[in-house]
Amino acid sequence: MYTQDDFRRICSKFALYGDFLVAVPFGGGHVNDTFQLTFDQGGVRLHYVLQRINRNVFRKPEQVMENMDRVTRHLLAKIHAGKAETRKRTIRLLRTFANQPCVTDERGEVWRAYIFVENARAYDVLETPEQAFKVAQAFGDFQCNLVDLPGPRLHETIPDFHNTPKRLEALRQAIRRDPVGRERRVRREIDFIMKRADETKRLLQLQAEGAIPERITHNDTKVNNILIDDLTGDGICVIDLDTVMPGLSLYDFGDMVRAGTSPAEEDEVDLAKVGMRFEMYEALYRGFLSSAGSFLTEAERENLPFSGKLITFEIAIRFLTDYLEGDVYFKVKRPEHNLERCRNQLRMVESIEEQSKRMKDLLLTH
Repeated sequence: MYTQDDFRRICSKFALYGDFLVAVPFGGGHVNDTFQLTFDQGGVRLHYVLQRINRNVFRKPEQVMENMDRVTRHLLAKIHAGKAETRKRTIRLLRTFANQPCVTDERGEVWRAYIFVENARAYDVLETPEQAFKVAQAFGDFQCNLVDLPGPRLHETIPDFHNTPKRLEALRQAIRRDPVGRERRVRREIDFIMKRADETKRLLQLQAEGAIPERITHNDTKVNNILIDDLTGDGICVIDLDTVMPGLSLYDFGDMVRAGTSPAEEDEVDLAKVGMRFEMYEALYRGFLSSAGSFLTEAERENLPFSGKLITFEIAIRFLTDYLEGDVYFKVKRPEHNLERCRNQLRMVESIEEQSKRMKDLLLTH
């Protein structure tokens, strides 16, 4: 546990001017620990975000921060040059007095801080097709603005993050080892997954054939990783950049479908409430094409419908693997939490399959 004095000492290493008042937990992320900071600067209350990078997930936090620093500087330069709309923003990392983007405390934990984006919020569940359109448009803009990122290839902060066949193999190993004795409870879920195992290879095969290129992608495009302006309703800032790295454009669209089309949160246990809302899918599809359509290949466009199913399937595999391994990756609030998440995502896979024809028909209109 960290005390307020601990937070004060960590913050003292960043070029933050004013008096530290308090740090409080903020957000509901599964991986990193996030806090909202309040500072007093000449009688004005200013807010910042402080995050501890989870070193169990990100084994090389210095690479995470190098990627994040390069990407945010590139996006900020475009905003300043007038090449991106000024109402849109990017995370602005605060630098240390040694001009570094992060600090390491006496426990070896790595911390970063950035300016808090005021008058905007993230939504766990999209409420309208208009919101869905703008979220997808913002993620498409994010990809589009990074097409010309100079320099060497970004680090893979989590190697094979969206390598679905490897995720499936990790599940098979967890089933064989069954370290906490849970396998017998999930045989129906295992059967569902194994019947669709061959589909996990599709996008990687297309990439190997040269039909789908590698791009710089966010790789975790949950709808709550976009801040939506309170006044305009526009998606104005992409957040949670730990997994920005080389990937496939379809990974980002697929995760938007997974997270943005269900009316229920991903741990909803009443599966009757879970399913893909087609009007939300159509809005995401149109929004993404409005910004990313300028650079997508024909094969990328053709596989937009399939990508939603694949990434939903993949996250179900990951939730089930973590459940079988004893909940060592995702934060859980109750013993069956990861299993509930898995079942929720498998129901989403079914719903996407049931509407696949409508999704493919939409391709013919664009």
